[in-house]
Amino acid sequence: MKSVFKKSLIAGAVALAIPSVSSAQVLLEELIVTATKRSESVQDVGIAITAISGDQMEALGFTSAQQVAAFAPGVSTVQPNGEANYSIGIRGVTNSDFTTNVESPVAVYIDEVYISQQSGTGFALFDMERVEILRGPQGTLFGRNATGGLAHFVTRKPAQELDGYVKATVGDYGQFKLEGAVGGGLSENLSARLSISTHDNDGYIENRLTGEDLNNANDVAGRLQLLYQPNDNFELLLNARRSSQDIRTGFFENVSSVETGVLTPNVLNPVLGYIDNDGDVFAGDYDDPGFNDLETEGYSATIKWGLTDSLNLTSITDYSTTERTYIEDSDASPVPLFNFFLTTDAEQFSQELRLDGGSDKLRWQAGLYYLDLDINDSNGAITDPFIGGGGTTAPNSEGGLTNPYTSFLQSVSVFGQIDYAISETLELIAGLRYIKDEKDFTFSFNAVEFLNPASQPGFNDPSNVVLQGVIGSYAGSRDDSEIAGRLQLNWNYSDTGLAYASFNRGVKGGGFNAPIFGAAAFDDATFSYSPETLNAYEIGIKRDLGDIGRLNAAAYYYDYEDYQLFTIVGLDSLTVNSPDSEAKGFEVELQLAPTAGWEIMLGVAYNDAEAEIPGTAGIRRRPIQSPEWNLNGLLRYSFPAFNGDIAFQVDADYRDDVTFALSGTPNVSQDAYVVANVSATYTNENWKLSAFVQNVGDEEYQVQAFDLSGVDVFGLTEQYYGRPQWWGVSARYEW
Repeated sequence: MKSVFKKSLIAGAVALAIPSVSSAQVLLEELIVTATKRSESVQDVGIAITAISGDQMEALGFTSAQQVAAFAPGVSTVQPNGEANYSIGIRGVTNSDFTTNVESPVAVYIDEVYISQQSGTGFALFDMERVEILRGPQGTLFGRNATGGLAHFVTRKPAQELDGYVKATVGDYGQFKLEGAVGGGLSENLSARLSISTHDNDGYIENRLTGEDLNNANDVAGRLQLLYQPNDNFELLLNARRSSQDIRTGFFENVSSVETGVLTPNVLNPVLGYIDNDGDVFAGDYDDPGFNDLETEGYSATIKWGLTDSLNLTSITDYSTTERTYIEDSDASPVPLFNFFLTTDAEQFSQELRLDGGSDKLRWQAGLYYLDLDINDSNGAITDPFIGGGGTTAPNSEGGLTNPYTSFLQSVSVFGQIDYAISETLELIAGLRYIKDEKDFTFSFNAVEFLNPASQPGFNDPSNVVLQGVIGSYAGSRDDSEIAGRLQLNWNYSDTGLAYASFNRGVKGGGFNAPIFGAAAFDDATFSYSPETLNAYEIGIKRDLGDIGRLNAAAYYYDYEDYQLFTIVGLDSLTVNSPDSEAKGFEVELQLAPTAGWEIMLGVAYNDAEAEIPGTAGIRRRPIQSPEWNLNGLLRYSFPAFNGDIAFQVDADYRDDVTFALSGTPNVSQDAYVVANVSATYTNENWKLSAFVQNVGDEEYQVQAFDLSGVDVFGLTEQYYGRPQWWGVSARYEW
């Protein structure tokens, strides 16, 4: 710790020595959002929103989705199989499935384009304009219906004026991160912007067996945008994006659990003949270090056309792909027992058309949305040769299972919303969306032989896999129709205050499971699950407190029908429909600038959720990854000095007890914890220099755990921990 703070102080001293201008508030910046598909102040929108601009993200030192989520009460990120990807949880609603064919109840968008694949959500946050997080069902205006809410990442767009920046970060574990962007006019009507990011580090998980650390970074991302504006009524934005990641991952802490559902850390695991009880959760003995090889691409065209003074057309066309190969040493030991893998090969095409218009009292929007999603994925296990049967035919071969599956989705929806001013202070909002989902699914459960060691890249190439037998197969289809809706009343009770009451009917389409170890029966009852419907009731208030701050609060009640409940049965992840599920809670956000230089942000979220477990005669449990309390806070002090601005900041996030499985047993539970960060920053007209320490208390906390306990399974519990303490310094120059 002493060395960390010494480096931070040195960086601060360097910042003080640089000349340059001006101090300004960060938290109370007015934000314009597009949560209603119109540009409005966030304080004028009757939705529980947490929004943060790109300038705020930079000033506060937020560089990842995890940091942005921690800024919002009741919001978190969930990492079901490590840093390779994540999903977002809102009000305890999230996707914890580590297979890739399940869409999340919290939708993720980038520049109004829906990202269907969880594997594709781990994009780097660089050159951002803002992030909007909307809590509660969002079904009437956004492309893909979502019951939990959504996160919308908006990148910075081209402009005629030449500008850009470059930023470098060095830090713990050999970290080096470089990002930058440049944009400007190419002609009178055409402008462009190029944005690039690279990130490398050596990894923070010690592999005592091989000496090669895990959970490193090796990420590259780029984005090119062209904006054509021939006149004031028309613009065409072309966006091409690409990212890649090739890292060593699959880290789990191996904790002996020879008794079912119980941690027995000091008892030798008789299944593995191994024990790891050194107390270091960031070290292990992995004979087959995992890897994550990921590539994403996307191409979109957005047209905004003012047809008349009161009628506008918006068209968003997108084609994107996600390719991923992931494998992990699931037994987290030097024993070649069990490696889990998954692959993703997804193609997505979407088209959205919107018309909007209005008069003094009435504003309206209507549109069509089409989504075509083709998935050719697989998952499986390398078991050498405990599972899969059949003898091996090559000296280095290994046995295992591979489960290829395909999923084809065509979704069409039509939607509309009206906002009618009843009086100068009252506004009525009504919206409706009809969705038609058609999905075809095939699945095969195969025993195979991998001719060469299966932990290496290319292990799933057809030339390396010999089919020994088809154990079972399934083919099914779904044809679902759903209706989402919104009815809301906004009351502008003063020039600085808004109160609202709303009813939202949110829906999420049905789908199919892709279990790793097949199923007891290859039928619809096992593989298929129905759409879920959420009737959400919410009241809220937004209040500006003059020059000193703002206060926003919301309270809600959720009543689900056929809630899609994630559960783990043995080694398989499954989604099932809960016959009865509900949740109630509230959030409060307070942002203050009480005196010159001081800024305070406080957030409180409470969530009381229960779901009935199917087939248990009324047994109810709290859904996984659903904390009862979530608190966050930030304290920042800035003052002008040396022709610039110096700021000191501390922020913290408290997460209440959570469980990672519906069993709620001690081995898959995490007690409440706090993660705190500190930073010091110097900013002038062109430069920003920062020093930071993340997880300053070096808190050890689990973000995921899997129950493989009992000697009839593997006699262990897999634990995945969040990042340890991490220091760094960065320098940014912009023009």
